[in-house]
Amino acid sequence: MPKNWSKLVLVILAIFVINSITPFHASAASLETTGAVKNEYTYEEAVFLSGSPVIFKGTSKDIKITQKESKGKLTETYSMKLTGNNGATLTRNIAYESDVVDYASIGQKTSNGEVKKYTEKITIGSITYSLVDYQFSQGTVTDNRAASDYYSGNVISRKTYAYETGKGKNAVQNTITIETDSRHAGYENFWGATETQITESVYSFSDGKTSHVKNRVSTSKSRILNYEENLGTLGSFEGGYAVVSEKDVISEYTYNLASGQKGTLDLDTEYMPTIERLIIPKFRDLTNHYAKEAIEKLYSLGIYSDSSNFFSPKTPMKRIDFTTAIGKAVDLRVFEEKKSRKAPTTSVFKDLKRSTKDYFYIESALNKGIIKGVSADYFMPDGAITRAQAATIFVRALGLENRAPNPGFLTKFTDDNQIPNYARDGIYIANELGLMIGDSAGRFNPNKPLSRAEASVVLERFLKYLEDDLKQNYRDDILFFN
Repeated sequence: MPKNWSKLVLVILAIFVINSITPFHASAASLETTGAVKNEYTYEEAVFLSGSPVIFKGTSKDIKITQKESKGKLTETYSMKLTGNNGATLTRNIAYESDVVDYASIGQKTSNGEVKKYTEKITIGSITYSLVDYQFSQGTVTDNRAASDYYSGNVISRKTYAYETGKGKNAVQNTITIETDSRHAGYENFWGATETQITESVYSFSDGKTSHVKNRVSTSKSRILNYEENLGTLGSFEGGYAVVSEKDVISEYTYNLASGQKGTLDLDTEYMPTIERLIIPKFRDLTNHYAKEAIEKLYSLGIYSDSSNFFSPKTPMKRIDFTTAIGKAVDLRVFEEKKSRKAPTTSVFKDLKRSTKDYFYIESALNKGIIKGVSADYFMPDGAITRAQAATIFVRALGLENRAPNPGFLTKFTDDNQIPNYARDGIYIANELGLMIGDSAGRFNPNKPLSRAEASVVLERFLKYLEDDLKQNYRDDILFFN
């Protein structure tokens, strides 16, 4: 295993801050398939035209990457001047244009692109390779779910470079054609984002020889919650949580070149981490409680906003409080309308006033399909959330309800016959994901209310899934098995 991939198997407890950190708004996959790695200041990529790998580097002063979307058109431009060993240089100016179609009714977008402009020259030693033709086609589909956006796509391209060997009467005109097939997949949510791209390229030389290069590159962002002890022993608190936001890029090239050279080449880089301290919970009824850590994390992150010094962990979790916590956990876009004559005056539920503190989280969750009322007109906000309802809400937020088996299946729980029909898919998926499990007797207890402590534990698992499990699937699993 290459040394850089060893970073991938670390299991990181990643819990994140809600109210104070800007969410990730990464666009879907980059249109470039060079395997480059970059951070705020440096940029590196490997080139295999000359028969040996050459690493080109630049800084933020040498590189300009822009992205602009207007009227369903997304334009991306890449402009750079890079240098390599022994005076090698690379100059590139490429513009891509994609048609973006928003299928709002089903929560999906497609992006299909082509190259619009290109110039590129690469000088290695005494030879200059000029890009004389570039054919490119790209397609990506994004499924926008409440808790996370998932996307997948493909790029196929053909680049032809012309170069000259020999001098004067002995000069020979040559070409290299690079045919590339690339696949990418990723997710992005309020807590993190991971994108992995697998690219295979065949280099065909005018003398009939070929080279083969495979690149695997992955970019990942995450936020890690650390507990920091107070250095002062006589202060009003023992410690508190800090969030460290991180981003890294790892890239591996595997090559078998026409010159006979073969091997692997690793590039990686990290962005400068940022740190932010969170508020300090001061609940007095959680000493030695099994859910103390989960509750304090959720409070520090702003998912809970209790002003009391008592959390009441044994009290049933209200439906309105659980739904609000989910809304904050997945960063539902909640916009409280400005007062105007045209502003709606009726609530989405008859038993919930629009003036209720967290009303707009409930309205947004309903509009996103995360929740439903106990009937068409009533929400029962102060009623206790049941285990069946919680499992269903988790899975709807993730957009995974359709991953359950065909209707008519039985779960593994001994009280399967007590599972409401509406919750069967949610309970099956929530259990498969490890979000909610049964008791020691093999029962799920679907109609049992969740206490505030129990709800806190499963909410913490939900947040871990959004970062750890998705990251493992979209980075480790793709890289190690492709």
